[in-house]
Amino acid sequence: MKKKLSHYDSDGRVAMVDVSGKPETKRTATAHAFVAMSRSVLKALPDNPKGNPLEIARIAGIQAAKKTAELIPLCHSLPLSHADVQCEIGENGIDITASASTSAQTGVEMEALTAASIAALTLYDMTKALDKGIEIREIYLLEKTGGKSGTYRRAKDSPR
Repeated sequence: MKKKLSHYDSDGRVAMVDVSGKPETKRTATAHAFVAMSRSVLKALPDNPKGNPLEIARIAGIQAAKKTAELIPLCHSLPLSHADVQCEIGENGIDITASASTSAQTGVEMEALTAASIAALTLYDMTKALDKGIEIREIYLLEKTGGKSGTYRRAKDSPR
């Protein structure tokens, strides 16, 4: 059975999904992004003249989660009850974990993914003077809960 994409109407035109008949449920989502950078850039993070790149990326990601419906045309505007971004320095770059939650009629996957993406872009912006070869990689959904489709957890050995 082929699954129908929900962002098209009966005539095949792009349409915003009508969620008015869906019940409000608690929904959460967590997303990941990775910013690959050299050890010299990682070492220079505390001395960044623009400020703390990790904290600025965290705030940028939270702001982005709140503005997702303004950035992605068919996303619903959601009342977020929580959004957070964590940045962790690793050996080859920075792991970003973004989360969002709401009680609404549709999920917050796009808010979590947008937060992770904008946090990654902010890290690039804050460090690009040191190395233009910094790469943003591995943006994906880790987990989502709530709604009709229930819980999704990305497999740890996912090939992506």
